[in-house]
Amino acid sequence: MAQKQPAMRPTGEDVSDVLDRAQGPRRAEAEQLTAMLAEISSEDPVVWASRIIGFGKVEYRYDSGHSGIMPVLAYSPAARQHTLYLTGDFEDRWSDLSQRIGKYRSGTSCLYLTRLTNVDESVLRELLERTRDHTLAEWPD
Repeated sequence: MAQKQPAMRPTGEDVSDVLDRAQGPRRAEAEQLTAMLAEISSEDPVVWASRIIGFGKVEYRYDSGHSGIMPVLAYSPAARQHTLYLTGDFEDRWSDLSQRIGKYRSGTSCLYLTRLTNVDESVLRELLERTRDHTLAEWPD
């Protein structure tokens, strides 16, 4: 019996196909986010789980024994919003940035942006740099 592949893995799909899920002005913003994350990570974009554009890769293992791989930085462009995947509890951990970034919604480790023009890009960049640094420190090779 073949072993099931984990959902969170590089898929080899074309990045432009995922970028095309963002339409209108969000499509240009998706290109802008891709360039920003590539610059911050010094990695090329790769499609993960058929919907996420990831940069870099780390292996993780929790105390429970659960393990896998994940991108160091990642986001998902879509028709209604961009979803950026950050360090868990980023709002509490980096409240100085959360208070200055601009208009967004959030989940435990997700930053939802309706429009990139509604946020301070320098603050967003710092949030992404801190996420990169935290992820690499938490899951060193």
